[in-house]
Amino acid sequence: MASLDYYEILGVEHDADAKTIKRAFLKKARTLHPDVNKAPDAEERFKEVNEAYTVLSDERKRANYDRYGTPDGPGGMGSDFVDMSDIFGGGFGINDIFDSFFGGGHGGSRTAAQTRGRDMAARLQISLAEAAAGCTKTISYERLAPCDDCNGTGVAEGGSEKTCPRCHGKGVVVQVQQTIFGQMQSQGVCPQCGGSGKVVDKPCETCEGQGRTPSRETVEVKIPAGVHSGQTVTVRGKGEAGIRGDHTGDLVVRVDVEEDERFERQGDDLFCKVEVDSLEAIVGKDVTVDGIMEGEEVKVTVPAGCQFGQQVRVAGYGMPRMNSSARGSLIAVVQVKTPGDLTESQLDQVRSIVDGRSGGSAAHEGEKHSQGFPHHGRRGRGRVK
Repeated sequence: MASLDYYEILGVEHDADAKTIKRAFLKKARTLHPDVNKAPDAEERFKEVNEAYTVLSDERKRANYDRYGTPDGPGGMGSDFVDMSDIFGGGFGINDIFDSFFGGGHGGSRTAAQTRGRDMAARLQISLAEAAAGCTKTISYERLAPCDDCNGTGVAEGGSEKTCPRCHGKGVVVQVQQTIFGQMQSQGVCPQCGGSGKVVDKPCETCEGQGRTPSRETVEVKIPAGVHSGQTVTVRGKGEAGIRGDHTGDLVVRVDVEEDERFERQGDDLFCKVEVDSLEAIVGKDVTVDGIMEGEEVKVTVPAGCQFGQQVRVAGYGMPRMNSSARGSLIAVVQVKTPGDLTESQLDQVRSIVDGRSGGSAAHEGEKHSQGFPHHGRRGRGRVK
C-alpha cells in the first residue's frame, strides 16, 4: 500500500478537501467500474481507486499516510474499520455499495425499484471489562450516504422533480404482446423512472440524480453496560440512504464480547479461581481479588474446612444487568494447594497435630506404612517390593 501514490491515483492535490476527493473518486470509479469498462486492467485499476479513496476519506488514515507513508501509522494502528454485511443475510460490502450506486438503483433492467435505503450491519468486538462498564466505540464504514452537492434530492441547481410522463407516477407500465393465443398483457417496471414514478429534468452530476453517493462514514456506537455477545445496538438513520430523499436504513451493530483471562461469564455471574494453601483452607481465610470494574476490589471469605473446587458466592460483584442498577454475583472457585515452603519447625507443629488426631507418632506411622502389612500366623515382617 505504501508504494501507491493515492493523490496521483485520484488526480487531486495533497491539500484537497473531502468534497474534492469524493468527486474525483466518483468520476474515476464511474469510468473504471467493471459494469461499464471491459478493459483487462479495469478491475485492478478500480480497486486502486477504491483503496485510495478509502484512505484519503478517513481523517486518521490520511494523516498517517501523509506523515508515515502508510495508513496504519508507525504502530500499525489505523481506524477501527468494520466490514459491513446485509443484516438480513448475504454479502453487503463495498462492492455491493458500488453496484447499487453505479447501477443507479433504478435502471430499466431491474425488476423493481429499491428507493428505500436498506439496513446495514456491522460486527464489533469488545472486552469483557468494556461490556461490564459500557463503552463508546468509534467505527468507520462505507455506505451510500445523502449526496453533499444536492442535499440528497438528486436535483441539480435550477432543476426539478416531476411526475414521470410515461407511467404517470405509477412506477409501472403495461405492455401488450400479440401471441398465438391472442393479446397478452404484462406489467413491468417503468423503464423511464425505474419504478419511482418521478423523473428529474436536471439531475445532480455528482450522484447522477440518485441523491446518494458512496461515502466513508464515522459514527459513535454507545454500548450499554451488561451487554451480552450476540446482542445488537441500532444507530438510527446510519444505514443506506434512500434514493432522492426516501427513507434511510439503520446501522445495526452486533456486539461480540471477547473471552477474558480471569473471568468466565455465565449469564450475569462471573466465575474466577481463588488459590489458597491447604492450611488456609483448614482454618479459613479472606482473599482480596480484583473485580471486573476498574479499581474494584472484592473480598472473598474462604470458609474453614473449604474443599478443592468449592464455590464461594459474593453477591453484587458480577456483570451489571442491562437497564438495571443490579449486578450478578462473583463466584470464586477455590483451588487448594499444598504449601511447599514450611520450615522444619512448622512441619513439627503439623506432625504434632497429626499425632494428636491419630493417637500415635506421625513418624512411627510413616515407618509402619513403609514396612508393608503383617502376615497372620508368622513372626517377622514381610517387605512389600
